[in-house]
Amino acid sequence: MSVLSWNCRGVGLPWNVRFLKDVVRQEKPAFVFLCETIGRHDRVEWVRRQLGYEGMIVVEPQGRSGGLCLLWKEMDQGKLLSYSQNHIDIEVRIEGMEVWRLTGIYGEPVRANRRKTWDLLRHLARDSNLPWVGIGDMNNICSHADKKGGNAYPNWLIDGFNETLMDVGLIDMSLTGHQFTWERGRGTSEWIEVRLDRTLTTDAWLTVFPAVRLYNLEGSESDHSPLLLIPKRYDRSQNCTHFRFENAWLSEPMCLEVVKDSWEENSKSDIQEKVKLCGEKLLVWGKEITGDFAKRIRECKVELKQWRGRRDTQAVQNYKETKKKLFLILDQREIF
Repeated sequence: MSVLSWNCRGVGLPWNVRFLKDVVRQEKPAFVFLCETIGRHDRVEWVRRQLGYEGMIVVEPQGRSGGLCLLWKEMDQGKLLSYSQNHIDIEVRIEGMEVWRLTGIYGEPVRANRRKTWDLLRHLARDSNLPWVGIGDMNNICSHADKKGGNAYPNWLIDGFNETLMDVGLIDMSLTGHQFTWERGRGTSEWIEVRLDRTLTTDAWLTVFPAVRLYNLEGSESDHSPLLLIPKRYDRSQNCTHFRFENAWLSEPMCLEVVKDSWEENSKSDIQEKVKLCGEKLLVWGKEITGDFAKRIRECKVELKQWRGRRDTQAVQNYKETKKKLFLILDQREIF
């Protein structure tokens, strides 16, 4: 059970949908919070179906900016408590767990309006005594170490945010991975990196999930990195390998021959057995043709981490080329 949060800067964009599909496929988050969706309800509904989630709350954008969406895997696991242009708050009920509260937050982007975000947190804190976690693009930082490049961040904004967290009893979670979640001007003299996306929790929530980890995911086409909140240590050895038909195979003439041969070889088997054996044969053949997609994606992400923190011209160029390669692989991996 995990929570994915991402300022996607347009949920309906093809590359964002591909990226979301891949993250959902790999990490299997139970909840997905998206901000700056810039998409109407019908478009977000289409994305929900593509990702395979049942529950959904949508806050439509105002004009060409904003918009929020919170998805959850099973309908009866989430109950809406409140929402606004800057938050979606739900009660989470999962069998065998204590009831808790999840809030997706999109902080006011205009500095002059930041107090509205602080007031929102104070208001939400008074609404319920349930164990509480908030996640999203807060548009606030906790210290000068949360920003690299550009002008110094105003002290009154840092102090105001920290005072709010103290007043309402929220703890800023440490981040595993790259310590900045937003960037602008990569490769230029005006390159800025800031940790705008974060997770805030109460002591009560940490008592329920003492082994929680927060990860910064790589490879996003947005200027924001997604966050993955995992309330317990993630055991990847529990993942099962399932057959999936890869879009890239359709461009290979041999694909049809592999299917025909398998079907004929197992003509006396029942339909379920035929499909199983055909899938196994396609999986072996497909790896020889297109390679192991998961391995290629992992290699790209390792390269991205290698180049990300460097500011020399060659590193910036390598980062951009690796990012293009990653999204070409995701495009090939599109599944029917």
